[in-house]
Amino acid sequence: MKRFRNRWIVLPFLATVAIGALLLGSREPSRADAETQARGTGAASASHPQDARLRGAYRFDRAGWIYVHLQGTPEEIGYQHGYLLAPEIKDAFEAVKLLDTHNTHRGWDFFRQAARQMLWPKIDPEYQHELQGIVEGLKARGVSMDLDDVVALNAFEELPDYYVPWYDSQHKVANAPHLVSPGNCSAFVATGSWTRDGKIVMAHNAWTSYLDGERWRIIFDIVPTRGYRILMDGFPGVITSDDDFGVNSAGLMVSETTITQFRGWNPEGKPEFERSRKALQYANSIDDYVRIMVAGNNGGYANDWLLGDRKTGEIAQFELGLKNHRVWRTKDGYFVGSNFASDPKVISEETTFDPNNPASSPNARRTRWEELMKEYKGRIDVALAEKFMGDHYDAYLKKEMADEHTLCGHVDATPRGVPEWEWPPYYPGGAAQGKATDSDMTQAMSFAARMGHPCGENFHAKAFLAAHPEFKWQAPLLRDMIAGPWATFRAGETNPGK
Repeated sequence: MKRFRNRWIVLPFLATVAIGALLLGSREPSRADAETQARGTGAASASHPQDARLRGAYRFDRAGWIYVHLQGTPEEIGYQHGYLLAPEIKDAFEAVKLLDTHNTHRGWDFFRQAARQMLWPKIDPEYQHELQGIVEGLKARGVSMDLDDVVALNAFEELPDYYVPWYDSQHKVANAPHLVSPGNCSAFVATGSWTRDGKIVMAHNAWTSYLDGERWRIIFDIVPTRGYRILMDGFPGVITSDDDFGVNSAGLMVSETTITQFRGWNPEGKPEFERSRKALQYANSIDDYVRIMVAGNNGGYANDWLLGDRKTGEIAQFELGLKNHRVWRTKDGYFVGSNFASDPKVISEETTFDPNNPASSPNARRTRWEELMKEYKGRIDVALAEKFMGDHYDAYLKKEMADEHTLCGHVDATPRGVPEWEWPPYYPGGAAQGKATDSDMTQAMSFAARMGHPCGENFHAKAFLAAHPEFKWQAPLLRDMIAGPWATFRAGETNPGK
C-alpha cells in the first residue's frame, strides 16, 4: 500500500523481548496507533512490557499490512493478539459498532446480550480461553472492551445479517429494517490441466464496506500448541480470517464467497467464527474441513467454500447452507465464486436469490469468471491470479469499467448499487484487498496479498463524502483506502526487508 512506510522492525523468532517498549519506542507508530493516540484514547499504554505471555510474539508493518506472529496456548495467543493489536482493535471495534447499529436500528447492548447469552455458551473452551486472552491483552494496553464486546466483534459477520433478521421475524418486530445477508467477494481455485504447472492456484478478493474493509489488513501467523500452524489474513480482534483466506501447515488452502440473500439461523448452533477457525487449525483434508464446519452449524455467514489440498492436488467447492450442504470436488478443473449458490435446494429453500438475472452482481461476475477460466486454461498461475483480482471487464454491459459487475468491485462508482445486498447507489463498498497462493507457496506457508483495491486504484473519503452526503453518517470513521503493492508474506517471517 502506498502508505508512509514504517521502519522495518527485526525481531528474532522465539526471543524474549520487551514488547511494550518496542511497540511504543523503537517502532514508528502505525496509522492506527497515530490516529488512536490523536483521539486521546490512551490505548497505547504499556503496563506489562515483560509479561511472559508475550514471549516470542511480534508485529511489523509492510505494504499496508500489519503482520502479527502469535504462538503458544490459547490464553497466550489471545493475550498477544489483544496486546499487540490493541489500537487497531479499538479502532475496528468502533467501525463495527457504527455499521451494526446503523444498519439494524439496534443499540450495541443488543449485540452484547446475544454474544453473552447465545454465542458464548456454545464456544469450545479452547476458543473461550483465547477470547478471554484478547480481553486481558486489551486491558493491559488500557482498552476497556470486555468479553461481551470481543465476542460480539468476532460475530460481526453473523449477528447483524443472519441473527437479527431471524430474531425480527421470530418476534414479529414492527418497523424492522429490511435486512439481507451480504454477498461480497470474488474467488477461484483451479488445478490440473487448468494451471500452468498442474498444481493448485487459489485467489480471493474481499468485497466489503470500505469502512471496515480499510481496516481488514492483518496478516496472522499463528502457531498453536495444538493443531496446525496457520497463515491467514484477518480483522483486528477476530480469531478467524472472516473474509476468508488462509493456509495451514497440513497443506490445506481455504477461501470462500458468501451466499447472496441467504436466510436461516439456529440459535443453538456454534458460532461460524469459531467453526471456521477450528477448521483451519485442525483440518488435514477437505473431508476434515467439511466435517468441522457442518458440526454444530448455526447458519451464520453462509458461504461457498473453495478448498484445496496441496498434498493431493484436489480442490473442492463446499456449499454450506443451514438445512442443506453439498460438496463438488475434482483433481482437474476449477471452481469460481462470486456470491451465487449452486445447489438448487440451497437456492430454492434457503435464499431469495434469482440465479437467472444476468444483471445482478453475482451473476455478472460469474459470467466473467467463466470467460477468464476458458481464456487462460493451462496458463493460470499466481501472476495471472493477481491480474484476475483486479479485473474491470463488465461481462453484462460488455465493456471495460469498474462497477458492481466487475471482479474488482467499485460500487461507489455505480448509480445502480447492489439491490440484492441492500447497497444503495454509490455505496462505499467493493473489493478492499486481495490474496493469491499456489501449492508451492502453500508448502512454504506463504501467500501474496495486496491491501486496497486489487486493481491499484485509490478511494478518497473526503472527496467521496462531498459528492455523496447521504453517507455522512460514516464520516467520523470512513478513511482513504490507498492501494499498496502486491507483497509476499510467509509464516515465521521476521525481517520485513526480505
